[in-house]
Amino acid sequence: MTGQQLEQCKQKLLQMRAELAARQAASSEVGDTGTVVLDQQSVGRLSRIDAMQSQQMALESQRRRELVAKQVEAALKRIEEDDYGYCLECDEEIDPRRLLFNPVVTCCIDCADK
Repeated sequence: MTGQQLEQCKQKLLQMRAELAARQAASSEVGDTGTVVLDQQSVGRLSRIDAMQSQQMALESQRRRELVAKQVEAALKRIEEDDYGYCLECDEEIDPRRLLFNPVVTCCIDCADK
């Protein structure tokens, strides 16, 4: 991997980190993950089910954002430690095109297919 390709991956990772932080901030402002009120006088049963489904979808989105954020941080740490771009399974170099497409990948194509 060339220095230019490494820098492109690093910039993409930093951009991903910023986007995830912005989404997290926007999500916490909306507050979709709060407790669903079960007052039958103010909300019908179908509305409560819809609210509960919406809450679960928001929680899953938050979980996925946290997972990707951890992957981004791990990739940035590997860059700092000069260990970025090598498969964690077989220790072979990962194709730079694969890393440019998705800079958080940790395995080469061969090991990912196993």
